[in-house]
Amino acid sequence: EEINLTDEELQELIEKAKDWALMHGAGMRSKEHFSYNAINFAPFTLYPTPIKREHFEEVIALQPALGELMHKVAYDHDFLTSALEKTIKVDDFTRRLFNIYEIIYKEGFTQEISLEMTRSDYLEDIVTQRLKQVEFNTIACSFGGMSPSNLRLQSYILKEIGHYDKLKQLPENNALSGYCSGMVEAWRMFNVAEASILFVVEDITYNICDQRFMEFEIREQEPKIKVVRRTFKELHKEAKLGPNKELFVGKHRIAIVYYRCGYVPQHYTEDCWQVRLLIERSDSIKCPNIQYHLAGTKKVQEVLARPKVLERFVDDNKARRIRNLFTDIFPLDKDEPGGVEAEQLLRIKPDGTIALLPLIRRK
Repeated sequence: EEINLTDEELQELIEKAKDWALMHGAGMRSKEHFSYNAINFAPFTLYPTPIKREHFEEVIALQPALGELMHKVAYDHDFLTSALEKTIKVDDFTRRLFNIYEIIYKEGFTQEISLEMTRSDYLEDIVTQRLKQVEFNTIACSFGGMSPSNLRLQSYILKEIGHYDKLKQLPENNALSGYCSGMVEAWRMFNVAEASILFVVEDITYNICDQRFMEFEIREQEPKIKVVRRTFKELHKEAKLGPNKELFVGKHRIAIVYYRCGYVPQHYTEDCWQVRLLIERSDSIKCPNIQYHLAGTKKVQEVLARPKVLERFVDDNKARRIRNLFTDIFPLDKDEPGGVEAEQLLRIKPDGTIALLPLIRRK
């Protein structure tokens, strides 16, 4: 349906939408003009993107199966070792992560509880109009905290332009409360009343609203929980293990470690790698733990997209439905399954029809 606005009306709507975003926390700190005392509005589309309801609901219904899949992948040592065998020979970052995994695997996992907070990303196939998964994120999944604000922003915009009939078509977004209820439940399972939740954050946090929304929601759901924010550098000075592998940050006993950084090589110095290993050795619940981090690499995703691999982890019906969500993923190694086909596609496909995804997710 066409939206008829004059240039003046459109500009007025844009200004209102930007102000609404700023006043409701849909903001980020500027990288170009950084200040701890100022935020800009986070990028947003002025109008919602239409998606067929049946395709959207199909994806929603499959999320528990995807969660089951990734949990089983993360705890399959033989599979992770095989999938990443060649990668760790050429990619130093993955090798460092895998080395920590091997150390912890041999020592024995201290904490049996795992907390999976993931984000599955999709693009619409222009031919079938179905949603195709392009990424499954297992670490530092951003914008879950801010996305309910974006939903309310879209609702405000639809009201401003008089499209009231479309309000009922906006889907629910409970990402913030859902993420935080998972952390609160994990904290209760840890069962140490005075323990805190640790957010491991960047040296400079640009996506501050998203993170603070989660911190404040945790306090709202369980007033007894204190959230502690520390960088890797600060943790190198403050973090230590107790006699039974308890994790302490200063005076704070830590129940849950929630990573909002640590997903790219630039986040790590040698001291930071020591901190990551110390945390993995602790009895804290890690979000994610090292095996979940590895399960979210692009190489693992590519291996899962190969024929007959999903059936290792889920039943045939779930495997078929999950596979229908996958887009074609090809490695660039000629000696890997699909590698030759990838080279051929790069030669014949026009620009813009193939996406190159890095091995480790950038934000």
